Amino acid sequence: MEKIRIGFVPAHRDPFDEDWAVKMRRRCLDALSRIPRLEVIVPDEKLTPKGLVRDDNDAEKVIQLFSEKEIDGLLIGTMTFGDEVSTLAVAQAFNDLPLLLFGTKEGPFTRDGARRSDSFCGTLSVSSGLNRRKIPFLFAGILFPEEEIFLNSMLNFVQVCSIVGGFIGASIGLIGPRPERFETCICNEDAMIRQFKQRVVPTSLLDIMQRLNALKNNDPELLKIIREMKKETDLSALKPQAVRNIAGLQYALRQFAEEKNLSAMGVQCWTAMQEVYGISACYALGRLNDQGVITACEVDIYGALTMLIQYLASLNTMPPHFIDWTIQHQKKEDVFLAWHCGNAPPSLACKGCNIALRTHSILSLQVGAESSVGTAEFQLKPGIVTLSRLTEIDGKFKMLITNGETEKSDQVLRGSWSWVKVPDLNRLYNTLVYEGFTHHASMIHGDYAQSINDACRFLGIETVIA
Repeated sequence: MEKIRIGFVPAHRDPFDEDWAVKMRRRCLDALSRIPRLEVIVPDEKLTPKGLVRDDNDAEKVIQLFSEKEIDGLLIGTMTFGDEVSTLAVAQAFNDLPLLLFGTKEGPFTRDGARRSDSFCGTLSVSSGLNRRKIPFLFAGILFPEEEIFLNSMLNFVQVCSIVGGFIGASIGLIGPRPERFETCICNEDAMIRQFKQRVVPTSLLDIMQRLNALKNNDPELLKIIREMKKETDLSALKPQAVRNIAGLQYALRQFAEEKNLSAMGVQCWTAMQEVYGISACYALGRLNDQGVITACEVDIYGALTMLIQYLASLNTMPPHFIDWTIQHQKKEDVFLAWHCGNAPPSLACKGCNIALRTHSILSLQVGAESSVGTAEFQLKPGIVTLSRLTEIDGKFKMLITNGETEKSDQVLRGSWSWVKVPDLNRLYNTLVYEGFTHHASMIHGDYAQSINDACRFLGIETVIA
């Protein structure tokens, strides 16, 4: 897995205790070495005296080092008081990257009663300069690097850098037209370009079907997908052509995503896909999400972007589930049904739950006859989840963020689904209504609320916590 590259600025100011600054730098590096997926880029003793940053000359060297290493984020720590001018020069050179600031706690007084560090004081000089320059940043606190707060702040910051780095400049596939009656799936490409430097890459369903039809039945990649499908579920209820079409659709969509270097896609999945081509896209979309090809239903581009943010927050380890807010539980308080047709990643199936490919018949205009298709239907595993939704009104973006917990149920329901308990469903629903959020959302297993909230600070997205 790729690592997140963080540039570390160990700031020092003369005449404070240089030996103390060197020790704090080493202790910080020891602590940072325990953070998974993190690569620390820091000036060594050959680049700057004692590997510290204390003047303009040091700042220039560090800026060059960080530029060459193409860092994903900036970590500023005051080892002593810290020289604000050189530190802020580095911050300004990378003001488009996430920044985390922290100060170190004071050591014991010297024998003559002098202070060693004054980081508590100097950190304010740095933070005031960041605010003056309107450079957004996060603050971890005044701490020793061995403390749990530093570990947690860095774990969160790695996730934030993953989100920002993967979201800015992302290319998003638009596969087919959105459903005609779903105004909720509109998007503002101009706003996406201006704020996030993103690109929407459209293509027709015809293009995807031509890719599918070009596949030979003995194509090794097609046969591999079919074998994988057979390991996940019972395909016996489907006609061989339906199995071939679902696998071929997965292959065609992935091929398009790879050719265009897409970060996510919104796919026309049920109107023309089924009525014209006789294919159910649900199972293929779920499998693509399991493989890190982030795909939303119903050509919901903002839905796909929400899923992308959640996936990046997990450091590309946990697939999200594209859901509808469907119904309140008939008996339980603060519980709602997170549901969609059958698009959930198969890896999210609850323990002991079979992935059922439900079949139904539709009239395919392409083949002129009924074509049996299937959707992957199962209950999702229980656990803590994060629910999010990106929306945009008048060119301004905002993100809903809340947590919940999926509960195991003995029911057998259609679609891919889970009952989700939230702290206050009435408050959450009122927030959806008054803030203009739609009936679609993205749900991911795990608590990523803080990192998503912090990333939105750097992305210029207003957060709505419910």
